[in-house]
Amino acid sequence: MPYLTSVGEIRSLVAEYTNAQTLWIDTEVADYKSKKPRLSLIQVLDDAKDMSGDRVYLLDVLNQPDIVADFISQIMLNPSIEKVFHNASYDLKLLGNKKAKNITCTLEMAKKIPYYILPLSNYQLKTLAVELCNFNNIDKQEQSSNWGKRPLSEEQIEYAYLDCIYLAQVHKRLIELSQEISPDPAKEDLISLAARYQQVQQESKLVNSEFEHLQERVKQAMQAQKLSETSDLKLTSYERETVKVPFTELVKLVQTEGINLDFPITLTKKLKTDLGENIEQLSVDAEKTTSWRLTPKSQMDDIEEEF
Repeated sequence: MPYLTSVGEIRSLVAEYTNAQTLWIDTEVADYKSKKPRLSLIQVLDDAKDMSGDRVYLLDVLNQPDIVADFISQIMLNPSIEKVFHNASYDLKLLGNKKAKNITCTLEMAKKIPYYILPLSNYQLKTLAVELCNFNNIDKQEQSSNWGKRPLSEEQIEYAYLDCIYLAQVHKRLIELSQEISPDPAKEDLISLAARYQQVQQESKLVNSEFEHLQERVKQAMQAQKLSETSDLKLTSYERETVKVPFTELVKLVQTEGINLDFPITLTKKLKTDLGENIEQLSVDAEKTTSWRLTPKSQMDDIEEEF
């Protein structure tokens, strides 16, 4: 885990990174709660197989805006290099923001995995590292330490380099999971897939029914007992106001006052019926979309029997 403080060494390493295909990157920020956070460290790993930390470089960029600018221009804006972050939106605030190219965010990847495949209470890097990669005894205490102080402690340095290792391994597992849940549709076993679908559909009816029933009972009980919260739940209320006006009055007002109120209106089936042939006098922009509905044949038979 080389810790670089020399401007020359950092620039030389950044130049080497321009040839990389993928980089796993993390940052540590000083004064992160203030209006002027300062980038303290940029941690970079260029080999996902490295579990020792030998390929994790810690770049000390505190109060070195020129070095940060070099890193942004040569690495962050380079579309040929994939940059992997966790919660990328946070790191990018100080590393090129929206100008950054070819960014992968493991937080967003994890969120796209269906909950039944990845049933986690949260998507923090620590949680993913433990649950997906079987890392143990992860200590995040140094995350909120003073990253604006020099020299850094041994604990801070160890924490900084470990995050890149966690990140690379989590990224690898998320790629594997993404591939597992997205097989080639043309090669799917429809018999087993359909059977599982119908089984889950029936189970979901029971679960949803119980959930909705329990939800209403809890709401009613808390209101009856005049409780706004319990040790587990909080009850809140809100009001939604819907303002309606006769269409003819609105048209008259727009014409009388010369109000510029020109926007497309979606014509419902009833409106089209009411307009009749007069619709041909309008400039209609029709958009067609195709939706697919999956219905078990047994359910269709039940519907037909009702008639």
